[in-house]
Amino acid sequence: MKILSFELKNFRNCISVNKSLVADKTLIIGKNGQGKTNILEALYFLSALKSPRTSNIKEFINFNEQSFQIKADIIKNDVVSTLEVNYVLGESKKLSVNGIKVSAKEFRGFLKTVLFSSNDLMLLRGSPQDRRDWLDRAIVQIYPAYDERLTKYERIRLQKNRLLKEEFIDRELLNVYNEQLAISGANIIHIRKKYLNEISKIASKKHSAISSSEILTIDYNYSGENVETILESLKSELQQRQAEEMARKQSCVGPHRDDILFYINSNDASKYASQGQQRTLILALKLAELDMLQDKTGEPPVLLLDDVLAELDDLRQNFLLKSINSDIQTILTSVDTLLFDEVFLSKVDLLRVQDGAIIEK
Repeated sequence: MKILSFELKNFRNCISVNKSLVADKTLIIGKNGQGKTNILEALYFLSALKSPRTSNIKEFINFNEQSFQIKADIIKNDVVSTLEVNYVLGESKKLSVNGIKVSAKEFRGFLKTVLFSSNDLMLLRGSPQDRRDWLDRAIVQIYPAYDERLTKYERIRLQKNRLLKEEFIDRELLNVYNEQLAISGANIIHIRKKYLNEISKIASKKHSAISSSEILTIDYNYSGENVETILESLKSELQQRQAEEMARKQSCVGPHRDDILFYINSNDASKYASQGQQRTLILALKLAELDMLQDKTGEPPVLLLDDVLAELDDLRQNFLLKSINSDIQTILTSVDTLLFDEVFLSKVDLLRVQDGAIIEK
């Protein structure tokens, strides 16, 4: 799987960018704020229809415009396809493949990417919401229908929250919402636990390759090994905490409150891991995500590395670059070329970005 070319119109500060990607490795350089990250964000959005930076699609539109467009030609299983996202302010986004309108579920099945940015290195120190967002984005890349489950759960949760804020609460309707939330939530938790169980095995091996004396384990803070067990547990907790939810006027139970836990040698990594240990953990996690996506889809995804090398020491930089297989298309950003040796630079397509435009090689 590769991106052959891409075109951006009015996407953040990228007014008009049109570029063919001729090499397997592309290095985009430029000062901060010039548009490097915006290009990678657009390509990731073309893949996942989500952004790690915002949930508000309006923020993608350039300040002086009313719409944006992302378009790319990709090759997958030896077949070339044209993917396109168009959004006009106040309207629904329009998705098409080869000029034919498709649903979000169908669209997400085409391009697969793994994005690794400097923000990911803060995953352990971030909020549970940050970790849930990472996990959900990773799962959607493999199981596009999972996003529909998240949307359904969120819709029911918001309906329940509105009910909890009313002066007089309809207990029968509240029970209906709880039943629906338990069923929907149990499926989400089960999928999350299954994904984490698989990726943790890969990540642990990669983590050991960087730091042989440390053992990485990943856990999800909700018990239950199958959907039925999780469902009964959710139902019980919803019943037990109903008075609390009514008093607080919000949903306090479910996958929207869960967290992903990381341990190094059985110690909570979010509390006790050094900065170097945190970077090793996240590096192992992202490389495991890359391997798992390739294994599940049968084709290597596109790897997007956004200013991440500057945050890694020499050991982790070398491990990352050596871990990238030659058949994986990689698009990197950096403020300059100082972090790369001449051998690496001789094999990449070097682009310079300034004021949202690709100005020269």
